Amino acid sequence: MASSAAAASIVSLLFLSSSLLLVSEAQKTSAPIVNGLSWTFYKQSCPKVESIIRNQLKKVFKKDIGQAAGLLRLHFHDCFVLGCEGSVLLDGSASGPGEQEAIPNLTLRKEAFEIIDDLRARVHKECGRVVSCSDIVAIAARDSVTLSGGPDYEVPLGRRDGLTFATQQGTLDNLVPPFADTTFLLDRLASKNLDKTDAVALSGGHTIGISHCSSFTDRLYPTQDPTMDKTFANNLKKSCPAADSPNTVFQDIRSPNVFDNKYYVDLMNRQGLFTSDQDLYTDKRTRDIVKSFAVDEKLFFEQFALSMIKMGQMSVLTGKQGEVRANCSVRNTDNKNYLASVVDDEVREEGWSAEFRK
Repeated sequence: MASSAAAASIVSLLFLSSSLLLVSEAQKTSAPIVNGLSWTFYKQSCPKVESIIRNQLKKVFKKDIGQAAGLLRLHFHDCFVLGCEGSVLLDGSASGPGEQEAIPNLTLRKEAFEIIDDLRARVHKECGRVVSCSDIVAIAARDSVTLSGGPDYEVPLGRRDGLTFATQQGTLDNLVPPFADTTFLLDRLASKNLDKTDAVALSGGHTIGISHCSSFTDRLYPTQDPTMDKTFANNLKKSCPAADSPNTVFQDIRSPNVFDNKYYVDLMNRQGLFTSDQDLYTDKRTRDIVKSFAVDEKLFFEQFALSMIKMGQMSVLTGKQGEVRANCSVRNTDNKNYLASVVDDEVREEGWSAEFRK
């Protein structure tokens, strides 16, 4: 109860704070967007989409700020596999298990999926079925950053939802495991057209959220990783007394519920949780970037926003590609009865988009 109250207090302070950094127009123009996406995509068809999502997430985070990290991670895990097209949201089918059942996704918060479903229902009630689930995930990820203290930035919109999901092996082959070193991380991100600055900036998303012990206990048992601060390691052992402990710990020990640059301070103090975190400071190729973000939070915020805009456009579907799902977890063709009932209900409501009537 105490921790929940503290989290709520933090959120209240953050809502009242004027310190949130808005990415400038100059930065927005320096972030090229994919053909088919737009900064004002829903200006006519659903002008309130972003305010609907943000206002609801304010309520969610006031109750549990931990959900912000879950939504941010959901966006990452969606984009890195088949692109930012909502495939991680799909349930499995006769063709096999969905991406959610792949090992890296087993720790995605079930509440994150529920929140996205709720946001989709609210947005579709207001505008009809014009806003894709993948756009809702992208907006929710941005708001998760902003409402926990991080930068505010524009999100290019117009994504369509994918019709397929990756195999479990395909999911493994595209996500970065916590035991990866910097070479592995840079190589995998390079395959997504993300450079080393993007890699260090996006890793800063670990400034909020929790981790399961199993994601890092290979650094504690049977031999302690020499790059880990001893006091930090001893404290982790108290929370994770065995390699297979089911417990969780905060990813940033300094300000676990606030999106800030303390993650990089942790790395400089050898208090990074994952190998993929700490090795960013150990490796000469990325050390100076870590240092620059640790001493200049504004610089980190600006780069994080740019890298998120860049990442959020990976392999997107636009135009007539894919679909706009009526239910984020099921393709429209697999859920015709549900889709028919949604159409019947929504056609009777005012505000039904002319774009969808066509």
